[in-house]
Amino acid sequence: MMLQNNKKISNGVMLNIYPDSIGEKLTDAVGMLKRTEFKDVFSLLYVLPTFFNSDLDRGFSIIDYDINKDLVDTKDLLDLKELNIKLKFDIVLNHLSVASPQFKDMLQYGNESKFKDFFINWNEFWEGNGVMNEDGIIIPEPEFLNKLFMRKLGLPILKVRFPDGTEQPYWNTFYQQITYNPIAVVDLQNLKGLTEEKSQFIVAVINAAINDNQDFKTVDFEDCTPLKSEILQILEQKRSYLGQMDVNAASPLVWDFYEETLKKLNGYGCNILRLDAFAYLHKQVGESNFFNKPGTWEYLERIKKIAEQNNLMLLPEIHAEYGLHLHDEVANEGYHIYDFFLPGLTIHTIENKTSKALLSWAKEIIAKGYKTVNMLGCHDGIPVLDLKGKEVNGVYNEGLLKDADIEGIMNKIMERGGRVKNLYDPSGNKISYYQINATFFSALGENEQKLLLARAIQMFMPGIPQVWYLDIFAGKNNYEAADNGGGAGHKEINRTTLTMPDIERGLKTGVVNKQLDIIRLRNTSNAFSGHVEINDTVDVIIDIKWVNGTTVSHLKANLQTNGFTIEHTENGLRSTMSF
Repeated sequence: MMLQNNKKISNGVMLNIYPDSIGEKLTDAVGMLKRTEFKDVFSLLYVLPTFFNSDLDRGFSIIDYDINKDLVDTKDLLDLKELNIKLKFDIVLNHLSVASPQFKDMLQYGNESKFKDFFINWNEFWEGNGVMNEDGIIIPEPEFLNKLFMRKLGLPILKVRFPDGTEQPYWNTFYQQITYNPIAVVDLQNLKGLTEEKSQFIVAVINAAINDNQDFKTVDFEDCTPLKSEILQILEQKRSYLGQMDVNAASPLVWDFYEETLKKLNGYGCNILRLDAFAYLHKQVGESNFFNKPGTWEYLERIKKIAEQNNLMLLPEIHAEYGLHLHDEVANEGYHIYDFFLPGLTIHTIENKTSKALLSWAKEIIAKGYKTVNMLGCHDGIPVLDLKGKEVNGVYNEGLLKDADIEGIMNKIMERGGRVKNLYDPSGNKISYYQINATFFSALGENEQKLLLARAIQMFMPGIPQVWYLDIFAGKNNYEAADNGGGAGHKEINRTTLTMPDIERGLKTGVVNKQLDIIRLRNTSNAFSGHVEINDTVDVIIDIKWVNGTTVSHLKANLQTNGFTIEHTENGLRSTMSF
């Protein structure tokens, strides 16, 4: 079978990794891509943001957009260019780490910091639109509070301490953590009237309280009680933070930062830029904090202009119910969109032996001219919320699947060891499953034939296919990593690092090499630069054909058996791959 090398972004296949997903550094992954087995398999590489300096959420809490030299060498970028592999990176639009230079400057200088308004002071934002509680936090009026979309329990704030001793609440949609650090005798040296013995006593009881997560207000300081207030002030001064702090896009400094960042990413060789959490960026009293309008569109257009100056293709990341039709709106503005619907639809198709919902979605992509990036597994979970219907202005819009079918997918994956991520309302009540975390192979019951069929379906769907590194090697759920991963441990179930010996072993297996054959066909054949035909047949059959002149690739799959064939014709030569 003769295949022509095709490196167009619209046609090529994308590998998705962390810099240290394979081996120890990006250099190891580049070495893998140089191997004969990976020749012409991928045209694009999506490197997740531990490529940059970060401290949380496996990269999505950015300190700065400089290269993380512990994991990445500039030679890696030159080698990828030599391989003709284009790059995709993230910019996390909504937030920065508390360890970012901007936030650290604010913590150091407080109201005198030039970056005071780079982030969002919660109380200043809601002033005049709520009531302050006993903890000094403004609680928005119910009509405002009920519109907020929560990604965690409680209000989306982190209280930080300014140099003047005041506690300031700052908007924090995602992760946060306050750590009380042990004190030492030297920290108490300015307290009057303390003997060495009493200082050691205070240090002992305070550090014991820290270890026991005890409320410091209940600590008994015995005859040092008159100094309790001053002791607790010292303790508070030594606390440290982890967190992803929402930036204030109303500040010109934030847009200066975006311009600087996009220019920097272009310098690294970025071609595609994923806009992480962009829908949370625009905030306005009386509106939702998720994709409010027209503010979100105004910000997106502003980012687009900066991207165009740097030759970057934008990929806005948005999770929302199909019935809300936000994907329609984003696509209608000319943007590529993530096909977050495909993972759940593929599992539903294979497990329920019906192609109806999947092919209905494929036909919609074609009819509406969506430009998509699709995936099966990814660094996050398997989306399920996205498949649902939604009531909009009193009218219920159907989802891609019925709620009972979505529940069926979730239950099946959970039975096979998956973990759940939930969403909450402002009162802390669970309102929805958001996603299920599992490797795609484990979600399919660790059945190799099902995985091969899922890969073939993905390669024949319209859009740019994005392939999670672990799926290629039939990775299984990592329960130990999930259990030890803390608050976001559910995600670690699908992030196992593969050693170079793991790669060697995998490349000797059929499930790996067969996937590489299917992906290579999708990456190189000119058929996939042509048009796609979804052939109507019975629901247990999938029949998809790509045609570009005389070059044809044709998938026929039987869902009763999970067997399938791919027929390929190019330059008058016809070949068949049977699975």
